[in-house]
Amino acid sequence: MMMALPVLMSARCVEAADATLSFDELYGKFGVLGLEFSEKVKALAGRQISMRGFMAPPLKAEAQFFVLTEIPMSLCPFCSSDADWPDNIAVVYLDEKQTFVQPSQTIEVRGILEYGSWTDPETGFVSLLRLRQAEYSAV
Repeated sequence: MMMALPVLMSARCVEAADATLSFDELYGKFGVLGLEFSEKVKALAGRQISMRGFMAPPLKAEAQFFVLTEIPMSLCPFCSSDADWPDNIAVVYLDEKQTFVQPSQTIEVRGILEYGSWTDPETGFVSLLRLRQAEYSAV
């Protein structure tokens, strides 16, 4: 009976480690409709994950969301439609408004992964990949 506990703890650690997603793992292939999300993104949808990247400069000094980018950016990559969606960004929705970090600071974001086209009713911002109920910290 005592041997089962380390096995369960070990399995949970592996599962937690697998909940990391990199920008290189976002897309699986290029199909007739363009880039398709990877099987990993689909499998992690609805789960708590972490991603590392950079915070694009927000529209306001304090806001409840920001764009996570693969590389530091001097401008926020806002899109008018999901057809314009860059393949190396994710929208991060925070639980509360926060002041943001410099665009050159690497951050780690943790939140619930969602994918698929969605329009934010408050801002009109269209996204294909989101982290909800998120928090971030400098790395």
